[in-house]
Amino acid sequence: MLKDIYAEDFLIGFAARSDYWLDEPLLQHFNAVTAENMMKWEALQPRPGDFRFAQADNLILYAEEHGMKVIGHTLIWHNQTPAWVFQDDQGKEVSREVLLARMEEHIKTVVGRYKGRVKGWDVVNEAIEYNPATGKWELRDTPWRRIIGDDYIEYAFRFAHEADPEAELYYNDYNAADAPKRDAIYTMVKGLLDKGVRVDAIGMQGHWDLKNPSIQAIRDAIELYSSLGVKVHITELDISVYTWDDRANRYRTGLPESVQEEQADRYAAIFRVFKECSDVIERVTWWGVKDSHSWKNHFPVANRPDYPLLFDGQGQPKPCFWAVVDPFNPWKENQEKYGTAQDN
Repeated sequence: MLKDIYAEDFLIGFAARSDYWLDEPLLQHFNAVTAENMMKWEALQPRPGDFRFAQADNLILYAEEHGMKVIGHTLIWHNQTPAWVFQDDQGKEVSREVLLARMEEHIKTVVGRYKGRVKGWDVVNEAIEYNPATGKWELRDTPWRRIIGDDYIEYAFRFAHEADPEAELYYNDYNAADAPKRDAIYTMVKGLLDKGVRVDAIGMQGHWDLKNPSIQAIRDAIELYSSLGVKVHITELDISVYTWDDRANRYRTGLPESVQEEQADRYAAIFRVFKECSDVIERVTWWGVKDSHSWKNHFPVANRPDYPLLFDGQGQPKPCFWAVVDPFNPWKENQEKYGTAQDN
């Protein structure tokens, strides 16, 4: 099992859909779980005061029964947050005070409900973006920032800490290995830490592909973030077989063997870095389990099969699975040595 192979290095996690139990035999490989959608604001509180915890409760029970750590995802994000959060009864933007009160109520209700049962929370998600007007990577222009101000992030972390002082608190973002954005994330988190705000880890979303980012960029980002004294989490990992600017649909009926082997080599190179940096990496989480369940099948091209995960649509291990088993050894030798995925 992957969780046993990496037991001395970091947690091995997956993102759970609402039908997470369908992959139950494969879930033996994991010892951490992140809610893909069921703990986002729109799922937990679609209308004011209408909290719906059933799916999240079931996920946590499932995790506890199977010895998995739970990662809460995500408390504050500009997406999948209902419009009512930012509006009054007339549809106009609320005041800073009103939005802060709504933020506090939501965070303390959600985090408080799962106090002692969730290892850590993605408190704020994807707050940095490129501003073409200034030519800089800076705080994203969202209703949170427009209404509350730049300190909305600080408030979110403080509210979460007050709700569960023992839970770990994370900042999570994509393209976190790209130098300009990496530096902006570093500066933002450093500013929080300098103010005495608790931040335990930076989540580097691993929505990567066969070419990007470079292995050196991944290593450099891990080293820079960890220099702040925080842990690094590799979150939302999936290695697309398409680069970002490639909108073709070449693999409608399956992935050629040559591309599978290229993907295996890419996974191996990335996991060699993870192993070498395991003193600062606390968790590696895939954004799904089987290729057939991946969000990449619909993004950025709708209805385009992608093959970014370790298991194919039938739940069979791919070459990249065997590459991850021992990234310092050829994947074919790993397959011969360890046998079927279910026996590891």
